[in-house]
Amino acid sequence: MDATGKTATNHLLSQAISRRAFGRIAVLATAGATLPFYNEAALAQLSNVGPIPKDAVKINANENPLGPCPEAAEAIYKVVRKGGRYLYEETSVFVKTQAAIDNVKPEYILPFAGSSDPLHRAVIAFTSPTKSFVMADPGYEAGARAAEFIKAKVCKIPLAKDHSHNARAMATADANAGLIYICNPNNPTGTLTSRADIEYVLANKPKGSILLLDEAYIHLSADGPCSDLVAADKDIIILRTFSKLYGMAGLRAGCAIGRPDLLEKLKPYGAGALPVTGMVGATASLNVKSLVPERRKLIKDVREDVFSFLHKNNFAFVPSDSNCFMLDAKRPAKELITAMQKEKVYIGRVWPAWPTHARITVGTRDEMAKFKTALLKVMA
Repeated sequence: MDATGKTATNHLLSQAISRRAFGRIAVLATAGATLPFYNEAALAQLSNVGPIPKDAVKINANENPLGPCPEAAEAIYKVVRKGGRYLYEETSVFVKTQAAIDNVKPEYILPFAGSSDPLHRAVIAFTSPTKSFVMADPGYEAGARAAEFIKAKVCKIPLAKDHSHNARAMATADANAGLIYICNPNNPTGTLTSRADIEYVLANKPKGSILLLDEAYIHLSADGPCSDLVAADKDIIILRTFSKLYGMAGLRAGCAIGRPDLLEKLKPYGAGALPVTGMVGATASLNVKSLVPERRKLIKDVREDVFSFLHKNNFAFVPSDSNCFMLDAKRPAKELITAMQKEKVYIGRVWPAWPTHARITVGTRDEMAKFKTALLKVMA
């Protein structure tokens, strides 16, 4: 970014940013300016630990080491040679395929390169200095960062005793709430919030507010998605990504699912063609009907094996229905992270609300075997 771009960005940062100002932000972003909540480090959410040894275990970013399925990899390989074209039609095919699976009309699907982009856009569209952002604590922080950037109030609601989202507290947290954010299963805890609680929020939230339901990890749980609530034209936008179960974190594919009038509010904050590799990979993945149940079982089996190990050795943790869980180090968790890195095992970060817990990603069986060995050593 040149000096002019830096000056313009700093000027925007120094004021309470209006929606008109975000028109200028869009221009800056297009010109290459880096916004504090929308850059690679922010999207990685502090999981970028830099170069690590080749023989190290990386279980810090909720990635799926299995990568894309063979069908997706083949589709990506074939389309790379056509990468000189925008191939908008491949995005249209993805939209129609996703819409059919979720039983909604194609106009209820807005495609993106992952789900971080629509998450940030939803915050910009539905919150403001007078409309707050409501989230769980601990919860995925990206939305809060965007809200803080536009001077919107952030209401952090502690999880319920069962580590689900506290639906009643969230629904009534602020009469002026603009967006209520639920990640289900939750990141970082991997815990589920019931369908009944999600419907409670929809029924009891402030008038005019929107429920943003992040289903990035829904395929990893036994609970089904809530796309039928979108089909019923409720005040809800659902986020999906192919970064987790589908193993396409580095390829970038996802979408927002919602009423067309709600999706329309996301569109002004960016434009451009989507990566054709991500689009064809996502379509191919959706067409493999056995992929979700097979990978869900595979990840669950490894996860349950790790939980059995933790129980056997009296390590405290929060049981999960996802590909991550929270481990209680019974001391500042940053000390555990440092100690594990010395054993070439890179685990996840700490949330301020739970300073003794670190997030652990469920990797392959071999990776988790190395995790067990290292954990026994550093916790001795």
